[in-house]
Amino acid sequence: MTTIANESITVTALGNGIGAQIDGIHLREPVPPEAGMQIMAAWMQHKVLRFRGQQGMSTQQLVNFSKLFGELDRAPTPANKTGKPYLAEFPQVTAISNIVVDGQPIGGLGSYEAEWHTDMSYNEMTPSASILYAIEVPPSGGDTWFCDMYAAYDKLPADLKTRIAGLTCVHDASRNSAGMLRKGWKEVTDPRETIGAHHPLVRTHPLTRRKALFLGRRLNAYIPGLTLDDSEALLDALWQHAVRPEATWVQQWKVGDVLIWDNRCTLHRRDAFDASTRRLMHRTQIAGDRPY
Repeated sequence: MTTIANESITVTALGNGIGAQIDGIHLREPVPPEAGMQIMAAWMQHKVLRFRGQQGMSTQQLVNFSKLFGELDRAPTPANKTGKPYLAEFPQVTAISNIVVDGQPIGGLGSYEAEWHTDMSYNEMTPSASILYAIEVPPSGGDTWFCDMYAAYDKLPADLKTRIAGLTCVHDASRNSAGMLRKGWKEVTDPRETIGAHHPLVRTHPLTRRKALFLGRRLNAYIPGLTLDDSEALLDALWQHAVRPEATWVQQWKVGDVLIWDNRCTLHRRDAFDASTRRLMHRTQIAGDRPY
């Protein structure tokens, strides 16, 4: 574990080249410019940042902090029966929760496991970052895992790097990260018929200029130009290589945690948890660009 201290904040590395904790700052207050630059530098280095002890932060304060990282996207349309936003007064914020009030869920994704994915990679313009704030957490479960996609690309065998250079992948838009079919979409039974954005398998980060694998999510993914069998075999090999346990770091949530991760160079997943317990998170996401 490496700790770097300066006059305003402390950065402590947490995992296998991915994840760092930032101490010495209260996100309920405006972030001073110098601290903001230090946070950005730490983010580019560690890909995932954690801020602990931020209890009591309002939704507006979460929005204000999120703007440090760029323009906010609107919250995605919920995959529920109504399609109505969970936080209508804050169109940039979505709720992630299993809590039900008067028969209606107050957030998305329930208590299920969320498989490895990159947020909203099925869009042509993909978000650069996601920020998640823990308001209520269950006593166990619901942990979030992260994987370093720079390292995944750097450690690919040379022949596999050559094979995937210039290839694209179709990212399925029909299901969310918990595997739920989105409202208004039909079931995909043949990955060659997947509807979604086409992105390069290897993308270049616009700020660091480093190359990273960009896999999105596995379900219904397809590599155009290959037979279905060849596409499935190649994607299986890339996924198996990318999510090796030694390349991951796990966030065990506490109330008041704020996490930001870089969607351009990480994957993440969530463990399931006991549905009889309560979990409530508020999430923002930062607008990005078209992967290249």
